[in-house]
Amino acid sequence: MKILDKIIAFLVGALFIFSGLVKIDDPMGTQIKLGEYFEVFSSDFGHFFEWFIPFAMPIGFTLIVVEIVLGVALILHYRMKITSWALVVIIAFFTFLTFYSAYFNKVTDCGCFGDAIPLTPWQSFTKDVILVVLIGYIFWRKDHLKPVLSAKMELYTVIGSAIVSIYIGISAIRHLPPIDFRPYAIGDNIQANMIPEEQPIFEYVFVKDGEEIISTDYLLEKDGYTYKSHRITNEDKTIPKITDYNVWNEEVGDFTKQSLEGVKLFFIVYNVKKASKDEMGEVVALINGLKEIETIALTSSSAPDFEQFRHEYQLAAPYFYADATVLKAMIRSNPGLMLMRDGTVLGKWHINDVPTTDEVRLLLN
Repeated sequence: MKILDKIIAFLVGALFIFSGLVKIDDPMGTQIKLGEYFEVFSSDFGHFFEWFIPFAMPIGFTLIVVEIVLGVALILHYRMKITSWALVVIIAFFTFLTFYSAYFNKVTDCGCFGDAIPLTPWQSFTKDVILVVLIGYIFWRKDHLKPVLSAKMELYTVIGSAIVSIYIGISAIRHLPPIDFRPYAIGDNIQANMIPEEQPIFEYVFVKDGEEIISTDYLLEKDGYTYKSHRITNEDKTIPKITDYNVWNEEVGDFTKQSLEGVKLFFIVYNVKKASKDEMGEVVALINGLKEIETIALTSSSAPDFEQFRHEYQLAAPYFYADATVLKAMIRSNPGLMLMRDGTVLGKWHINDVPTTDEVRLLLN
């Protein structure tokens, strides 16, 4: 029984740590997901949930750190009464979110493992149901899980895990995620990610002489087969990693194809009203110093807002529109910079890390 206690505690603790680490790598992703939940809840339960939307980042950041700390505490069997109660509370919260997403089809990706391992709503809910059982077992056996280290060492380890988590998260916010799991990572080709990995493979169900027959070929009625239903057996591989990349403006129209041709420096700003502007002088100097590279701005702001922003900083670059969600997936910085050649991402920079002209040119050699 003691061995089973330790195995379950380690597995649950390791899962919590892994889940927290892939999210602390990209706190903005959790902020976006929580914002989606608050918007849904505001329409379904009450408008007061809108009050939480501006605080999605600190709330999400806190939940991520707590998740990692609880995982470490569980593996160390640190103060198990408090740890086990905290696990019960947090898994109840997550299970409600995933059930609500799955049953009502509201938020199609809970972000349980960030962008590292996308899960369907029902997969997320199933994972949480399994965790409910395991955490229920841990709660039942909490008095039998004795500390692994001395009380002082366990305290230092738990506090250390919190400090390291906070440092990684703040660094990811102030710069860019250390590991980019999205389909716009450095080295990715956007055109390639817009093509499905495989073509659909169909599995058909027919009825003949009262018996159901499953076939990958479409069987003919003249041979006595009656069609009943079908399904796609490789559906997860038939959906491209990128489905919503579109670039346009009123003057040119659709610019999606052209935006991925040749060398381009994208200046991306989701919302000019909320953009960080302290480093705009460096951005403008960079753009002006790279005359040989075509620079275009991508935004989801309105034309009047962007025109005002553009004239304020004498931004000598044409601008195009793209969906805000797409722009946030492209780069976790508002504004940010992305260098591409024929659709392949060569470099990405947070507004706090504006490169020099030499650093940009070096990537093109």
